[in-house]
Amino acid sequence: MKSKWTCILAVIGVFNTGALSQSKPVEANLIHVDIEGLRSDRGQVICALFSSPAGFPKRSDKATALAKSEISHAHAACDFQGIPSGTYAVSVFHDENSNDKLDTDFVGIPREGVGASNNAKGHFGPPKFSAAAFQYSAGRYDLTITINYL
Repeated sequence: MKSKWTCILAVIGVFNTGALSQSKPVEANLIHVDIEGLRSDRGQVICALFSSPAGFPKRSDKATALAKSEISHAHAACDFQGIPSGTYAVSVFHDENSNDKLDTDFVGIPREGVGASNNAKGHFGPPKFSAAAFQYSAGRYDLTITINYL
């Protein structure tokens, strides 16, 4: 009789362990960026994650990672997955005509909306990496960036 109960309890333990292991997984290293303040749902949003001042915020070819997002109800979101711990900054622009580049006037002033982490703004030019930088250690990190139209 005792061995019958031991066997039943062992089976229950196996099923309980299986149920627990199927619970919601812990998110891998993820930087999630919510983008607000978009003036229309036209086009797309392009986000760039930088790990150093080199190229920030204009040179997406120098970025650690890139992401694109559709726009819905003047809101978009970009996710950067598998990111190691470090210091980062994010630049974002509203690519209204979906040509995959930030359109500017003849002086270089953006014709499309722009933004950066910490909602950093530049003075007579783009923001500095140091103003937009944040420390990322692991897990999920949420940012909100408001787009500015100049």
